[in-house]
Amino acid sequence: MSKNLVIVESPAKCKTIQKYLGKDYEVMASYGHISDLVKKNMGIDIENDFKPTYEISADKKKNVSALRKAAKAADKVWIATDEDREGEAIGWHVANALKLDIDKTARITFHEITKPALEAAIQNPRFLDTNLINAQQARRILDRLVWFELSPVLWKKIKGWLSAGRVQSVAVRLIVDREREIQKFIAKRPFKIDAELLKDKANFKASTAQKIKEQEKAHDFLKAIETSELTVEKVEDKPLKKRPSAPFTTSTLQQEASRKIGSSVAQTMRVAQKLYEAGHITYMRTDSVNLSKTAQNQATKLITEKWGAEYSNPTFYKGKSANAQEAHECIRPTDFFKMSAGADAQQKRLYELIRKRTLASQMSPATGTKTKASILVSNHKTKLIAEWETITFPWFITLYQESSDDEQDTTITKNLLPALSKWDVIHYKNITATETVDRHPPRYTEASLVKQLEKEWIGRPSTYAPTINTVQRRWYVVLEDRPGTPTDLTVISLSSKGLKEETISKNVWAEKRKLFPTDIGLVVTDFLVQNFPKIVDYSFTANVEEEFDNIAHGKIEWTAMLHKFYKPFHSQVTTIDETAERASGERAIGTDPVSGKPIIARIGRYWPLVQIGDSEDEDKKFASIRGGKSIETITLEEALECFKLPRHLGDHEGKKVTASLGRFGPYVKRDSTFASLKKTEEFPDDDPYEVTFERALVLIKEKQKKDKEKMINQREHEWKKYSIQKWRRWAFLKVGRKNIKLPKERKEKAAEITLEQCIKWAE
Repeated sequence: MSKNLVIVESPAKCKTIQKYLGKDYEVMASYGHISDLVKKNMGIDIENDFKPTYEISADKKKNVSALRKAAKAADKVWIATDEDREGEAIGWHVANALKLDIDKTARITFHEITKPALEAAIQNPRFLDTNLINAQQARRILDRLVWFELSPVLWKKIKGWLSAGRVQSVAVRLIVDREREIQKFIAKRPFKIDAELLKDKANFKASTAQKIKEQEKAHDFLKAIETSELTVEKVEDKPLKKRPSAPFTTSTLQQEASRKIGSSVAQTMRVAQKLYEAGHITYMRTDSVNLSKTAQNQATKLITEKWGAEYSNPTFYKGKSANAQEAHECIRPTDFFKMSAGADAQQKRLYELIRKRTLASQMSPATGTKTKASILVSNHKTKLIAEWETITFPWFITLYQESSDDEQDTTITKNLLPALSKWDVIHYKNITATETVDRHPPRYTEASLVKQLEKEWIGRPSTYAPTINTVQRRWYVVLEDRPGTPTDLTVISLSSKGLKEETISKNVWAEKRKLFPTDIGLVVTDFLVQNFPKIVDYSFTANVEEEFDNIAHGKIEWTAMLHKFYKPFHSQVTTIDETAERASGERAIGTDPVSGKPIIARIGRYWPLVQIGDSEDEDKKFASIRGGKSIETITLEEALECFKLPRHLGDHEGKKVTASLGRFGPYVKRDSTFASLKKTEEFPDDDPYEVTFERALVLIKEKQKKDKEKMINQREHEWKKYSIQKWRRWAFLKVGRKNIKLPKERKEKAAEITLEQCIKWAE
């Protein structure tokens, strides 16, 4: 046994760290958190200063036993969990589980897994920081209090299985508030003017400074141009300077990876974690843009050698966060001279993005000229404007340019303007007035939601990805594409052949990978805003984060902060539980033309539905609301369409084949086999209202084949089926609707699992 035992969080780090520390050290992993609050009584003694009771997680007991054995045999134990508050708390739980003296156990942190960083950490150990531990403990306890007290109110007042969270509920509110803005938005239809002009046979483009509001005025403008002389009023040249973006923080990496690579927030963090653990990049949870002097010197050396000294511009960036506490440096490569790194294509692409962004941040600003020419129309007061940018010295753009959430093209292009002088006569080749539809406020993507969370000071770098994942998993929000609406638009064009007017059809308001609130998300958010406005208030959530920071800095006591929060919160929960009415988002839509009964849209037991007949009607009919529709906006015609499901497509071997809608979307069904439907370019009729019997059979057979491949064994007892199935790297026990993940070691012998073991695990 080695004299030194180093305990880290992730097993993926062990091999890399072991290599650098050598044979006198043994590196083992805690596999993340080993302890959590017990379930009974919230795991919190409220009357005794919120004293928490922790227990070692069932799936970590075997690992903790191995760590205890190794710790007893070692001369010295080093806690080397991650450097943020979460890592400090994990280290504290490990020390307690191993019965180590907190005041004497060495605690080391490192921002990157490199030999110099590890050697420096070993030379400069500290002890576990009680303030950081208390900050994380306060966060965990407060979040448990909110979840434990608010969730039962939602179960009682709305429906079962719902939950509320201090950060997740505010994130959902952001999405709901944006949806309300969109619902209130009234789109105008102005005309965009695009002109293709000529000067000495050289083409260039121009447009009006603003869109023209009405079709008649757009028509009059083009008609005026037909009989006008176009002359250059003035030409302005202004110096242009574009500065590189700061190095990556957690949030900016998530945003840029979404734009440039198409990664989800969770994917980005998983890949970044692997790069960090392999020693390729620095710690990936940070709100700091600071670059160490050593890293800056290395970047300067590389830039000078590769491009020349004029490209180098060492720059110190200062972040906006007053409480940047998750780490002390940006996300950067550990070795700038390593052009490629990573075990697979995803890792290589993210590494390249991080490397280029960091190097570009230390390069000279791009310079050039911005040219603007104003062109007079003799018979009309509206001017045409031609603008272009000329980049003379591209510097950092040679390597990297930041993308934008704006759907317009932001790429810098070459100057195409001919030489223009005041009073030059210009001719037109073609001028077009195209009717446009004003775009509503944009819905959030995962990346733009992260940006907004950061702007509102909601959460911290370590919480962005888990929060976005949670609100989708709990069905408050969905990430999906929406096809848009085909719309007829008028186009008026002027050319040498005269004026021409035509109508074109264009798909407007199409959405790609946007976050939409579900009906459940809308109803829950409205209930919380009405009854618990403080909990879902943006500034309150930000203030709580600031108080956690103050605890971490030793400025306030964590128990005092919890006392201040809990008493009024608990009192409010009690009052609302007793007085608030049930909420279902119920909305009367109209009358059924056949029965004359009212049609209502509301939240049902499992999902949103429309219903024919009121609550007292014994012959009520129910139908699921099809995808993309909401109980708030569904029309009478759309509601009546829902009652056409389920559709009987035909019979196969004595069993009915039907198409319908369910909680998880449209599907086809035969007996107990469900196969999801999803429209694609290849199969545009994969829709419950249009799918054919033949296509349904193909999908059902494909699903049966997949189910057979993943089935390991199946048992039956007292009308219950217990099946052991495999999914990706895992094996799990399925009992009814429950899926119970089995430990890794069980997967190899999953076929031998007995019925008795299945029953025991299910219980």
